[in-house]
Amino acid sequence: MKTFKWPENFKAAVSLTFDDGLPSQLKLAIPLLERFGFKASFYLNPRGDYRRMLKPWREVAEHGHEIGNHTLTHPCSCNFQGTPHGRCLENMTLEEVKADIMEAQRRIREVIPGGGRTFAYPCYETSVGRGVSKRSYVPVVAEIFLAARGGGEMGWSNHPATCDLHELWSWSADRMRFEEMVGLTLRTAYEGRWAVFTFHGIDEGHLPVSEYDLREFLRFLDRYRTKIWVAPLVEIAEYVVEERRRLGIPV
Repeated sequence: MKTFKWPENFKAAVSLTFDDGLPSQLKLAIPLLERFGFKASFYLNPRGDYRRMLKPWREVAEHGHEIGNHTLTHPCSCNFQGTPHGRCLENMTLEEVKADIMEAQRRIREVIPGGGRTFAYPCYETSVGRGVSKRSYVPVVAEIFLAARGGGEMGWSNHPATCDLHELWSWSADRMRFEEMVGLTLRTAYEGRWAVFTFHGIDEGHLPVSEYDLREFLRFLDRYRTKIWVAPLVEIAEYVVEERRRLGIPV
């Protein structure tokens, strides 16, 4: 079998993804990305007055960034809530989680044409129910989206020829120093793989990364931009699908 190769002699690929549509992403992350000429993926929950909420993100999309689906209500495990009841994954069915995703998709597409092509699992969790009734909702997501981002093992990135495009592994960059991001990226380049980083707030919230660490990581990526392909998740996923088909590798 022919070897999978990245385009333009790139050694590896990196996708920078941001969850929850936080104010610091608009205020800090996007200006930094624009400063260094990189595009990223932003995964939103279009709740409440969604037209107003999505309005600034439409401009972000017009500048070439990806706007993805992160569900409507951000359902995670009941274990976070510590209560047996409520809207959490253990108490949901596949039909309910699909309805949640599809309403988010409708709202995103209404305001941002072309948005919602990829998905990010809230809290990196991919199942509903509990115990013997637990079911993966990855197949639901696979019916709707080109690709989807999940969790993963620290140190292990995505092999482009074998990764599950609908449960891509990612690294949480929350509280991560830029030196660690650089080290993970260098390992990815050595192995010829695809790294996906997940960010939340920038100097904001309970899952922050510092503006300094994000800026210095982008400075590193800028220095090696001819060696490392930095692009939104959807763009790299499109290439992986095309290349796999060319090589006869299952998509």
